[in-house]
Amino acid sequence: MEKVGIIFAMKEELEALMEYLIVEKEYEIFDLKFYEGKINDLTCILVESGIGKVNAARTTQILIDNMKVDYIFNIGVAGGIDASLDVLDVVIADKLVQHDFDITAFNHEKGYIPNVGTFIESDNYLLNIAKKLIHDHSCKIGTIASGDIFCTDILMSNKINKKFNALAVEMEGASIAQVCFLSHIPFLIIRSISDIPGKDNVLTYDEFLEKSSKKVAHIMNEILKYIDFTK
Repeated sequence: MEKVGIIFAMKEELEALMEYLIVEKEYEIFDLKFYEGKINDLTCILVESGIGKVNAARTTQILIDNMKVDYIFNIGVAGGIDASLDVLDVVIADKLVQHDFDITAFNHEKGYIPNVGTFIESDNYLLNIAKKLIHDHSCKIGTIASGDIFCTDILMSNKINKKFNALAVEMEGASIAQVCFLSHIPFLIIRSISDIPGKDNVLTYDEFLEKSSKKVAHIMNEILKYIDFTK
């Protein structure tokens, strides 16, 4: 059976896509609750990982090992760190980087991971589906940077933007990408901008979390209409 796994960091993000899911099964593995059912006649498995790279990586491997999924998506919210972005814009990652991975002491560039590289590229087939759905300037393709910090410092966000040419910053995507890369599972990361670091971002984040989650859930629902497992 062809299956799509979809990972969320928080319940608000999960609940936004649950509105599209016809639930058929619910089960728990290692205290993670999985919801299996249909979205647009595709079997989808939704799970909330919790915040941060370790939680996200752990959940991704559990999903791969136990659910035998064919594709993995990670959707949710992120902070915008590029001047071209506004709150509620959507960033679809063509590649991801862990901005806080640092072995520069061994003459590697910031973000470089041995046997992985600095940037991990999204699956081209899934990315091309997403590109077809972009009809206005509020959706952008680019790099998403991940790290175990909620970025509130404008200087830090500017540094990450300049160093990696990143559009958005969050806390899970690149670790999910790394596990998928190592496990040979096609993946795509999609984030809606809920805040802009340095611009009253904590207040903005709280205000726009639900709206951002619903917007990216709508896009996820549209993408699922075009997935062909014979590709």
